Amino acid sequence: MVGRAPGSSSVIRCEWEGLAVSAVDDLISPPEVDQYLIPGFIDLQVNGFAGVDFNDPTISTEDISRAIRKLFRTGVTRFFPTIITAPEERIVACLRTLNAARSEFLRSGLPEGHAMEAFHVEGPHISPESGPRGAHSLEHVRAPDPDEFNRWQDAADGNVRIITFSPEWDGAPQYVTHLVRSGVVPSIGHTKAEGTAIEAVVDAGASMSTHLGNAAHPVLPKTQNYIWHQLSDDRLAASFIYDEIHIPRDFFRSAVRAKGIERSVLVTDAVMPAMCLPGPYRLGEVDVELLDNGSVVMRGQNRLAGSALRMDRAVSNTVRSAGFSLRDAVTMATVNPARSGRIGGRQRGLTPGEKADFVLFEWDKAAETVRISETIVAGQRVFAAENEG
Repeated sequence: MVGRAPGSSSVIRCEWEGLAVSAVDDLISPPEVDQYLIPGFIDLQVNGFAGVDFNDPTISTEDISRAIRKLFRTGVTRFFPTIITAPEERIVACLRTLNAARSEFLRSGLPEGHAMEAFHVEGPHISPESGPRGAHSLEHVRAPDPDEFNRWQDAADGNVRIITFSPEWDGAPQYVTHLVRSGVVPSIGHTKAEGTAIEAVVDAGASMSTHLGNAAHPVLPKTQNYIWHQLSDDRLAASFIYDEIHIPRDFFRSAVRAKGIERSVLVTDAVMPAMCLPGPYRLGEVDVELLDNGSVVMRGQNRLAGSALRMDRAVSNTVRSAGFSLRDAVTMATVNPARSGRIGGRQRGLTPGEKADFVLFEWDKAAETVRISETIVAGQRVFAAENEG
């Protein structure tokens, strides 16, 4: 596979054998190519996609496969199905359903199994307060419980890898220590925690902030608040939903500059209506609606409830609207989430020995958008635009 390297005049050829990259070479006499070749996109937060809700424990393996095949069209090659706040039995059932599908895909040699890298549980150990709680159900918000976490891991065969929680709970540092010892990434989110509480969980091993700038009070103290505390701590990476709806451009630009490109991660927080027509949908036990302007809200309200964002558009927005380079936008959607999500074999970019996940895309200069041409997952071609009707 041959393509240009973003931010460089180089044209590279990437070869692979089985699941791994075997060779990457700069071509001395390259052909004329307009397409870019990059590692596949990684999305650490996907609640649902293409009419499929990952928070529904009754979804079929066929539905999960259908949603993943749609994700491949957007250049996503690895993602974390994300389960939100719910009763414990529902979280366990969702994890069991998703993990069973993942295992079946892997046994069958299907790329969908490799794409389902691990699971993200967002809640239920979040702030019960309106604003930080976001669209999560107050009824099911509860304190961190290591034993409950262990039951999630039992249901998921140890594949839960990110947990979003609030540091405001008593015992949060001890909970973080338990997660870290279990190989899980503790991520701060949906919180009203004070700076001392945030610092305590970061000292204990919390290493990420979930969709920073969202799930917050509408009014905050101007210089002392939980957003500033997280932005200022270089031990925390931060994910951002840049759909031009969740956070404004100026905040996104400033936040990325505070974190540094190397600690900034693009996520979609996509829910069931992503890649669907406007109308009513579900997010777990919550009724939501996709509006004509592209926002997803709780039905009958204006409160955001996830997004309809696609990763190819998140990358496009980061360049076109926020003014970052294509190279930096790609980094925020590939290498950075691999490091934050502890995805082995995806943290060094296009390098021999890394996993054979690639995206070939065109950059439409007029529209300033990414157009996916081809997606490869674990060495298998899963999408080719030329084959689409």
